[in-house]
Amino acid sequence: MSATPRHEVLVIGGGQAGLAAGYFLRRAGADFVILDERQQGGGAWQHMWPSLRLFSPAPHNSLPGWPMPPQPGAEFPTVDHAVEYLREYERRYELPVRRPVRVDGVRRTNDEFLVDTDAGPWSAKGLVSATGTWRAPYVPAYPGMAGFTGTQWHTSSYPGPEPFRGQRVLVVGGGNSAAQILAELSTVADTTWVTRRTPRFMPDEVDGRVLFDVATRRLSGAANGVSELGDIVMVDSVREARERGVLHALPMFDGLTRRGAAWADGTEREFDSVVWCTGFRPALRQLRPLGLRGRQGRIPTEGTRSVEEPRLHLLGYGEWTGAASATLIGVGRTARTAVAELTAELDGSPEQRSTVTGRSG
Repeated sequence: MSATPRHEVLVIGGGQAGLAAGYFLRRAGADFVILDERQQGGGAWQHMWPSLRLFSPAPHNSLPGWPMPPQPGAEFPTVDHAVEYLREYERRYELPVRRPVRVDGVRRTNDEFLVDTDAGPWSAKGLVSATGTWRAPYVPAYPGMAGFTGTQWHTSSYPGPEPFRGQRVLVVGGGNSAAQILAELSTVADTTWVTRRTPRFMPDEVDGRVLFDVATRRLSGAANGVSELGDIVMVDSVREARERGVLHALPMFDGLTRRGAAWADGTEREFDSVVWCTGFRPALRQLRPLGLRGRQGRIPTEGTRSVEEPRLHLLGYGEWTGAASATLIGVGRTARTAVAELTAELDGSPEQRSTVTGRSG
């Protein structure tokens, strides 16, 4: 039987957060490996719906070290462009990604983490969890869901507009995904949009550049958060839908019926499909054996570092683990701090740990 591979640091997940961590681990001279369960590079971007576009120009969607090249003929890059960028980034920095390797669980053994995978066990002194949220779609529970005879989709499985042509489609959710999918579906289907609260549209001039600047200023206490601007970025497709008069949301329904949805005032409507644009949760299944999960299923952290396991860092899960850390341009800042803290912890220098921890806030 072959020996268990051992590394100083093991990164779980080869998407944008894992690659950003790899960049800084490489610069730190660490012995590390990245395990990714997907067949190819590109992270979750390769599974998103084809028409999705990024919220800002290419340079504002860059990982550390190498700016995303502009996409010819497109100010705002497509999903395919983002995927190719991530794959080339991985090649450019010769990051040690092993795929497809599915991580089934992580256990603590003495002073190391033992990582169980479908390719056998691995061990490491330090661990970066960078699995994102795409593998954990969230759909709220409503009465009648099981009895609905139409089809139900989630953002994570949305295939584009063609399967919905000529249908009556109910789009659920008040965020960017819901608005973009509604805008697209409304060109081929009879759409109804429902939200828990009135949709909040950002000013037309706001895009990803502004959002990142606001998030950056917020770190120094100089500005309110991004949510103060609204919830929905007015990308071209959403602005066009506004001009067609389809960006009108109804209040949330009380439940689904066999053939549609019903509201508290007695209104009922029939639908062929429901698209749940209701978000995601952190994909942390692989960390359950560590017994670290606290309220709302999250692991208590200080920055990205687990409070109970200081050699475990959680990277790229959104505001919970760093402002804008679920974005291409934002994850680099968080990754830099996470790797600095982790390598200091592994070096075992109390002075260095104190300095790095103080700098991270």
